[in-house]
Amino acid sequence: MYDEREDEFNEENVQEETEEIIESDETLEADESLEEGSEEEGEDLPFAKAEVVRLMKQNLDRDKMIRERVKVEMNRFLGEVLVKVCEQLNEYPYTTIEYEMLKESIYPYQNIERINEEKKRILMHLHAIKADCDALSMDVKKTLKLKDVQEEEDYDPAFMD
Repeated sequence: MYDEREDEFNEENVQEETEEIIESDETLEADESLEEGSEEEGEDLPFAKAEVVRLMKQNLDRDKMIRERVKVEMNRFLGEVLVKVCEQLNEYPYTTIEYEMLKESIYPYQNIERINEEKKRILMHLHAIKADCDALSMDVKKTLKLKDVQEEEDYDPAFMD
């Protein structure tokens, strides 16, 4: 019971899948040539784009795709961080940069989570102080209220001596 129509159907499916794979390969090649062309156009990036992309893919989920603009902007961002760290290192009066100087310069970037937690803690403390001040202010207004002028006239002036 050999059915020739099944073979034709299977051949058509295989041919369609092959065409889709070829089209997707051509699209990938076109994307790669665009990326290469953009590098050749004179993008002034501080680091090799391939290395930045490799590091990004290493730290992202496998199903994530990275747009070209993200790759370029990440590269520029990393370059800006490097410039800021170097500016801080330049503030030292010494001609040799020591490891301790580097550690001090990169501290904010490595400890950003801890710094943000400390900021939240300080802000909460300041809000508590402000609430205490507001409560004290209301107490002072209630208990140490100055009497109106009319109320003072009701009192006997001889008693006030």
